[in-house]
Amino acid sequence: MKNKKYIQGLGIIVMLLFLTSCQDWLDIEEPDHKLVSSEVFDTEETAKAAMQGIYNQLYQAGFSAGWLGSTTVLGGLSSDNLELINTTTLDLLQFQQHNLQPDNPYNETLWGSAYNMIYMVNSLLDGLENSTKITPETAQRLEGEAKFVRAFTYFYLRNLYGEVPLVLTTDYEHNTTIEVSSTAAIEEQILADLVVATSQLGGSYLTGERTQINAYTAKALLARVHLYLENWELAEQYSTEVIAASGTYSLSTDLNEVFLANSQEAIWQLSPLGAGTMTTHTNEGSVFIINPILPSLSYVKLSEGLVNSMEAQDLRKINWIGYHEGLGVHHAYKYKIQNATGEAAEYSMVLRLAEQYLIRSEARIRQNNLTGGIADLDHIKARAGLPLLSVSNPGISQEALLEELFIERRKELFTEWGHRWLDLKRTDRAQGALAPASPDWEATDKKYPIPAEELLSNPNLYQNPGY
Repeated sequence: MKNKKYIQGLGIIVMLLFLTSCQDWLDIEEPDHKLVSSEVFDTEETAKAAMQGIYNQLYQAGFSAGWLGSTTVLGGLSSDNLELINTTTLDLLQFQQHNLQPDNPYNETLWGSAYNMIYMVNSLLDGLENSTKITPETAQRLEGEAKFVRAFTYFYLRNLYGEVPLVLTTDYEHNTTIEVSSTAAIEEQILADLVVATSQLGGSYLTGERTQINAYTAKALLARVHLYLENWELAEQYSTEVIAASGTYSLSTDLNEVFLANSQEAIWQLSPLGAGTMTTHTNEGSVFIINPILPSLSYVKLSEGLVNSMEAQDLRKINWIGYHEGLGVHHAYKYKIQNATGEAAEYSMVLRLAEQYLIRSEARIRQNNLTGGIADLDHIKARAGLPLLSVSNPGISQEALLEELFIERRKELFTEWGHRWLDLKRTDRAQGALAPASPDWEATDKKYPIPAEELLSNPNLYQNPGY
């Protein structure tokens, strides 16, 4: 990573404390790591505020400064779910056309924001380790939350870029020349961090808000990670634990309530409150809903392929997709509020229960438990108002059932953290889905390029094939 990114990282954890804490601003003269550790971790309140600052930064960025460059938007453009309304935005068009250049500013910021996040987490972990004024109970919980965020960030880095540097310290001299780690090493670290989070976090939301990570949040991500690693039994085990979480979670019967703040389906959300802005709408609402007054300010629309994949009676098509008459385009309408101040009615969804049913369904189908896979998939279909497979096609083959599952994943999880893009890649469906409509598509496009500026600043990095 470049030196300046780590210098920024040192300051951000202090800056976010200023932005998010109700405490008076700590008189810290300069962003020195030892000073940050001794000052920020003098009290439990300021240590907790530092962790809240990490949450807020994650919400604000989605791994990118400027939410158009978020994982959700860029992953949607890279897949077949999102398209640009105005194709003159050339840097975004590179993602849609699979002609991504290593010096693309959105790609550079995506990478840099992720590593800033990791550096902030490592700084917090160092501070906890060196502090003598935080109770063991609080330190344990904050460590679990921080390690979850690190695992979550590396999950995306690994799946977007492949082999990347595994940064676990705040030693800036070491980090500026660090070599890439194998994908196996990165996956091992992700699992290790999530196991710590699972063991050190309780199952409740201490603040009553589902914006704080708990043990079930970690188990939900463990279920996804094991699914990606094709550890079917473990994917089923962890998703089952979340689904059966003592009445904590349930599928919302009204699709318009799914993305409300602290909805019963939410496993983890990010709040726009305290993220350094005066507005209280979500980034998703701001970006995806077509501006009714100035539609020319809107950037992305849903692809007709996604819209047409949904049956007319599908309640997700009815409730989660909008249409702008003037532009003649469909847009995501999972979030209903484009601009708001005051109390936040919607929170940005990161992990929710529907995905866990889809994870368990796939894990069961892969283990040839077709009845169990159908039962889980029918939970999603029933909520969408569609015919149940257990009634309409109980004798479906394993291959056909998997195909049905992937169709449901696309319809259920669109415009949520790049699910479709990652699904196409992990299941080797990218070529068939993207090549026909993209003349520039090559198999190497499944990985984003390592940013050009990173290659210049760190001689131990190497470019991904095809770039």
